[in-house]
Amino acid sequence: ARDLRRHTALMPSEYKTASGGDAGAWRPDGLGLGTHSAALGLGTHSAAPCALSAEERYDLCRSVGAECIQEDELRNLLKHKPNPVCYDGFEPSGRMHIAQGVGKALNVNKLTAAGCTFKFWVADWFAQLNNKMGGDLKKIQTVGRYMVEVWKSVGMNLDRVEFISSSEEINSRADEYWPLVMDIARRNSLARVVRCSQIMGRNETDDLAASQIFYPCMQCADIFFLKADICQLGMDQRKVNMLAREYCTEIKRKLKPIILSHAMLPGLLEGQEKMSKSDPNSAIFMEDTEQEVKTKLKKSFCPPAIVEGNPCIAYAHQIVMPWFKGFSVERPEQNGGNKTYTTREELEADYLSGALHPGDLKAALVKGINIILQPVRDHFKNDPDAKKLLDTVKKYKVTR
Repeated sequence: ARDLRRHTALMPSEYKTASGGDAGAWRPDGLGLGTHSAALGLGTHSAAPCALSAEERYDLCRSVGAECIQEDELRNLLKHKPNPVCYDGFEPSGRMHIAQGVGKALNVNKLTAAGCTFKFWVADWFAQLNNKMGGDLKKIQTVGRYMVEVWKSVGMNLDRVEFISSSEEINSRADEYWPLVMDIARRNSLARVVRCSQIMGRNETDDLAASQIFYPCMQCADIFFLKADICQLGMDQRKVNMLAREYCTEIKRKLKPIILSHAMLPGLLEGQEKMSKSDPNSAIFMEDTEQEVKTKLKKSFCPPAIVEGNPCIAYAHQIVMPWFKGFSVERPEQNGGNKTYTTREELEADYLSGALHPGDLKAALVKGINIILQPVRDHFKNDPDAKKLLDTVKKYKVTR
């Protein structure tokens, strides 16, 4: 793996991981968990990942994905490779919402605890291709630095994490990257590539720019370029990950990348299948104030006795419950008394029956989420460089 410290244009000291550099300054417990402890459910196994059995490693990895393609391949990988490489790429495109911040930290900490190395592809060129931040590369790179600050402060364990700049890495290994991209493009029809447009937040019927046609071929190439064993992205990236597996079949490559796709967190308002950075009311952002969290959840869609399409139920079981290893509801005895849910099924059963009221569900969400986000708020308030970075990003106009 390429040493992060060799990237200088996009990767200043803020980006250095536990492999060397400045990251240790904010890790008081030495585990990369910030002010959060293992008791909160983050990094529980981080101290001794090699002590886990193959089956324990499999269970930990498999718990990350709503879907795994293929499970037998994942078992075989973990059986024969002690340090698999996982990858996710992110477009620096605006403030970070809670799914990308907290959800990703939970997933990364599970995978690194299972012995994996996690490579984050800081997709600055991709954001430019997709017209994020109006295509302004300097703004995109600033947003990238802000996003790493968020993950540092929320408690992502960086001991096995690398942040790699796409523009820097591609430029330094252009002779490897571009022939791969061209071969993928050559072997696929335009229609097949256009079907991947969902990965950019686009539809197949959209009037796509030429850059957006090229984008899926590049993202497919990233998987092989980074030597990733596991693609750990959201379900919305499934089509391009499948394209990579199809490419392996085409070139008769036996070992295909395993797809471990996490579920998407819906937007807070009715009918929103996913959150939108361009709609501040659709999501909770990582530095939202306590009052902003309370106001957004108060306004959120939460129909009584309905769990399907209910974002508050999703927030409870995808964010709060895995973080605290339970979801605690506090209420007077006459309203059922205090109760802690440890499984999604138990939570949904009470909500469907009416035993759990929407008001009590929302109140518990407000409390839990505000506890999770407080270290992030503190970091951006007390660290002058981080504060300046956030103030800058907040001024940027988010472009679709």
